[in-house]
Amino acid sequence: MKDRIVLITGSTDGIGKETARQLAAQGATVLVHGRDARRCEAARDDIRQTTGNPDVDSFVADLSSQQQVRQLAADVLARYDRLHVLLNNAGVILLQRQVTEDGLETSFAVNHLAPFLLTHLLLDRLQQSAPARVVTVSSTVHHDGRIDFKDLQAERRYNGVVAYKAAKLGNVLFTLELAERLRGSGVTANCLHPGVVSTKLLDTGWGWTGVSLAQGAALSVYLASSPAVEPVTGQYFEQPTPYRASSQAYDVRLRQKLWQVSAELVGLAEPVNG
Repeated sequence: MKDRIVLITGSTDGIGKETARQLAAQGATVLVHGRDARRCEAARDDIRQTTGNPDVDSFVADLSSQQQVRQLAADVLARYDRLHVLLNNAGVILLQRQVTEDGLETSFAVNHLAPFLLTHLLLDRLQQSAPARVVTVSSTVHHDGRIDFKDLQAERRYNGVVAYKAAKLGNVLFTLELAERLRGSGVTANCLHPGVVSTKLLDTGWGWTGVSLAQGAALSVYLASSPAVEPVTGQYFEQPTPYRASSQAYDVRLRQKLWQVSAELVGLAEPVNG
């Protein structure tokens, strides 16, 4: 991964931080992201120290705010003239409904709209740096998700786990549609289920424990770095081989409808068309 630049959202702790650590250990320039400046700096310094790689930088942004997502993209573009991997890792699960400063339900905003917007804002730089990759952390629970366009912001009924499942389905729909629109561009798009990993998110949503962070980060690291998957695009992974996603993921009309609605919600007048 030497000479490769990787941005990992939500990488001050959990799977994201371990992913950042492993990629830094491979020699990548790693851009750590989080909501809190002190935690970002602490994660950056810890990864530098434990890997011996000085090329670890940090960026601060609250992904529930579209203005801050835009500022994050602007900061990355100002500081780096290349970007080889965007790893959309950040995620939240909220047991009580919350609304962002943009008036959107927070789980949908952070888990789906933020990576949708950030990817678009960084896409030109990724294409200029090709071969490049967009890797998005979804979840196997996307199989149980449903996109309710009549209540997309869960105003009529809210359940935190249901909202999370819907957003994770959104990740898969976005990935497969993005891959189709980017074919031949030199940028691939894939998504993954990291496994049942012991994280704050898992404990909050289900009260479970799972495998180690190192095991949970392994698939993200593989999709971000392995030469074996460089030509692979438009796939959902649960192991180092593609898995069958929810049947909804292969519904082109559903993918395109979510794409258009998402573009409108984040104010993208001309989202990528291929």
